[in-house]
Amino acid sequence: MKNLVAYITTGFPSLDFTVDAALALSEAGVDTLELGMPFSDPVADGPVIEAANLKALQNGFKLKHLFEASAKIAPHIDTLWMGYFNPFYHKGMDNFIAEANKAGVNGFIIPDLPFEEASLYKPSIQKANLSLIDFIAPTDSEARIEQIVKEAQKFIYLVAYAGITGAGKSEDLQPIISSIKKYSDTPVYVGFGVDQHTAKEKAKGVDGVIVGSAFVKVLLDDSLSNTKKITKISAIAKEIKEKINS
Repeated sequence: MKNLVAYITTGFPSLDFTVDAALALSEAGVDTLELGMPFSDPVADGPVIEAANLKALQNGFKLKHLFEASAKIAPHIDTLWMGYFNPFYHKGMDNFIAEANKAGVNGFIIPDLPFEEASLYKPSIQKANLSLIDFIAPTDSEARIEQIVKEAQKFIYLVAYAGITGAGKSEDLQPIISSIKKYSDTPVYVGFGVDQHTAKEKAKGVDGVIVGSAFVKVLLDDSLSNTKKITKISAIAKEIKEKINS
């Protein structure tokens, strides 16, 4: 069974909505939830997630809200915090580790933390029984792939193309998937540009997919009530889960 990872932006359109949406996605077949930490300069994300980040911050999002929501969500679904390194640096990685353990969160995804710098934090993260997810990009050499994936935990985040989330580009990932699997038995999940239309193709040769912009687009649709938003993202999740496993 291939896994589905879903990203939503914490606190958008509200904190209560985030909790309700997370629980609905779990019921719809999502295996792991990425709770996005709103940030003013989300460099790896496209305009959709960037807009949701900005709106969450305008609504008054604070890190304490992430911790509060996570405590209600993490007991029901495998939960990771996805955020940029700036908040981790300023609040302190030890504080994030403590808050994650308190809430039941299982690890972190930090897209702008290079592998070399991540190695400084991995021992304390792993000691706390948490995971720091490693990224592989199509531009990585075989030697670098071997270096990155040999100690990868939980899953390896394969970036589907060089660029930002939601851009919908297409690249042949089979050679890089073969290289990863040569050096690691850790599951490989592909992200960037995955939605209900591309998921089946993107899932070839990997163990799961990561979907963000397809869900956040719905959250940004002001023509929908919150109830309709949750119904729609649940339907998308069910469709993707079915397609990647058919």
